[in-house]
Amino acid sequence: MYIVKNVLRNIMRSKGRNILVGIIIFVIAVSSCVALTIKQAAVKAENESMSLLNIKASISYDRTSQMKQAQGSGTDFREMINMSDSLELNELQTYAASQYVSDFYYTITSSVNSGDEAFAAIETSSISSSDTNVPDDMPDMGGGGRMTGDFGTQGDFTMIGYSSETAMTDFISGTCSITDGAIFDITAADMSCIITDELALYNDLEVGDTITIANPNAEDEVYTLTITGIYTNSESGTASSGMMFSASSDPANRIITSAGTVTAIAEQSSSVAETETNEDTGMTSTTALRSSLSGTYILSDTAAFEAFSEDVYTLGLDDTYTVSSSDITSYENSLVPLQNLSKFAGVFLLIVLLIGGIILVVLNIFNIRERKYEVGVLTAIGMKKPKVAIQFMCELFAVTMATIIIGSAIGAIISVPATVVKVGS
Repeated sequence: MYIVKNVLRNIMRSKGRNILVGIIIFVIAVSSCVALTIKQAAVKAENESMSLLNIKASISYDRTSQMKQAQGSGTDFREMINMSDSLELNELQTYAASQYVSDFYYTITSSVNSGDEAFAAIETSSISSSDTNVPDDMPDMGGGGRMTGDFGTQGDFTMIGYSSETAMTDFISGTCSITDGAIFDITAADMSCIITDELALYNDLEVGDTITIANPNAEDEVYTLTITGIYTNSESGTASSGMMFSASSDPANRIITSAGTVTAIAEQSSSVAETETNEDTGMTSTTALRSSLSGTYILSDTAAFEAFSEDVYTLGLDDTYTVSSSDITSYENSLVPLQNLSKFAGVFLLIVLLIGGIILVVLNIFNIRERKYEVGVLTAIGMKKPKVAIQFMCELFAVTMATIIIGSAIGAIISVPATVVKVGS
């Protein structure tokens, strides 16, 4: 009881020193609460966002590793790429059977010309009028739809075939929208399509009209498509400001149809194609319509992506291919400011605790030195040294607890906006 009374008496007697100690502890408590709240909110936001992220992944030829392998073995990199095979649809579907894939869709893209003088592509000033033939010795760069030998002539239109409505991401995001008519039957190969409103206005076309497209490598090979709908593309309005190498690069010149329609056209073109082998290079060229196949795998989270990246090789994927996702790269880049904030909060907390602790130790050292006489009197009247130490500790503990309770309450109030912002985001 004596120790308690003496503690209270000393606290009231040394008001200035105890107020200073209280202020220091108060600042430490408030700063610690704010820093811990920010750090916890940043980590929680990162984990929650990552768990809600749907990842789009694709399988492509691993040019980087193959280039390193070619440099190490002395093999010609272009020959190595030309010897590689593109993935077929049945192979892509095999990997889609992985337990980690929640959805799979694909697109088939082809470049075509107009098969009728009444149907023309929209030209822009940035398009070069020079020959659009791709050099014969240009290697395939592993984006799918590899072509053997001559790459053929670049057409004025880009024809895109979608395997499902899920694959039509531009329409889902709102970049494109139907303004007249309706979307074709995505599951059928009925030679129907939709075109942009600019292209329809440029050629005076309406829903129900037909357009004729031609194989750029064989102009007498034509196909007729029926327009079931007209759509607007918000990107086409600004397309002319960018550099384009052909009219097909303009979003206004896109013809959208089903994957079945593009496949049917490509198969028909292959059946009537003429082939020729270059005696000097040994490369084979064909007049068949060129098409590029691109498959997209939907994965639930990063854990599924990592597991899928390993599972595809057990399903038979060659090690010259790799699984990649631009979603993860862009998401990780977006998390950099949040991670930096979390690190800053942690460093700030350590600095506050370190400096505050040093100041408190120094103050208590001076406090004890100033009270040597009191310590001597207490020991002289028979109080043992451990009890004297307990008394000093109780004084510091009482001041510390009082200021911590007040500081924590204020710190929690200050930290509420940070939590609200995190939840709202």
